[in-house]
Amino acid sequence: MDGILVIDKPYGITSHDVIDQLRKKYKQKKFGHTGTLDPNATGVLVVLCGRACKALQFLENQDKTYVAQMKLGLQTTTDDIWGEIEQEQEVVLIDDLQDLLDTMIGPQKQLVPRTSAKKIGGKKLYEYQREGKEVPKVYADVTIYDFKVLDEQKMEFEVQCSSGTYVRSICRDAALKSGNLGVMSSLKRIKAGGFTIEQAEPLDKKEHTLIPLEKAFDNWEKVEYEPIADILNGKRIQCNAKNNLIAIMHEGKILAIYEREKEKTYRSKRGLW
Repeated sequence: MDGILVIDKPYGITSHDVIDQLRKKYKQKKFGHTGTLDPNATGVLVVLCGRACKALQFLENQDKTYVAQMKLGLQTTTDDIWGEIEQEQEVVLIDDLQDLLDTMIGPQKQLVPRTSAKKIGGKKLYEYQREGKEVPKVYADVTIYDFKVLDEQKMEFEVQCSSGTYVRSICRDAALKSGNLGVMSSLKRIKAGGFTIEQAEPLDKKEHTLIPLEKAFDNWEKVEYEPIADILNGKRIQCNAKNNLIAIMHEGKILAIYEREKEKTYRSKRGLW
């Protein structure tokens, strides 16, 4: 079983739980996903199967789109409604949520939640918290591309952002900008790496749709190269490609990722056969 499954991750289980269930269902060990969803989040989980797992490093850091809801009036240990309440205050009404969110568009250094798995000093942030120690402040370089308010009353919005963006941090920071405390109250990923929620299938579906690995490289520069033995032997090749990373194809199948070494010389980055 080689290819991609697009799973609609259900609420209340980890991304690793999804992988475990798929391993048991299909009696195959090689499964991996391109980006973790927290247990309380739902939506698109892109799962690589078999040979496709070799491509994981090229598919992890892709842009994502989420639908989230924000709740005002409280601050928690996790920046979402599932954490311990640390502080509460009266809500200041927000005149225009769209205008508020739009001020956050662009590249930025985002303060990572204290309960994240980001490491500093060889220890994950949530480990500092569990040990009762002061959690170091860690900032991540992220980019927010666009916001769309879906329901002003429910404070529901859609956000397009770079990989590594914490939507609960967006909710926390947007609330603070408006003079409030605030947390994320729901999260659904609706797009990841070109795959959408419309393609996502329930985890408990009897038989999932297997998507060819090539679909994940739709937007890559592709090069048909001969003799193919050079690729299979990992040899350097001469190529007039535009991009530094290219997908080497043969008869419609992706064989390898090659990287520019100098000018027209490319070297093998990863074989995918």
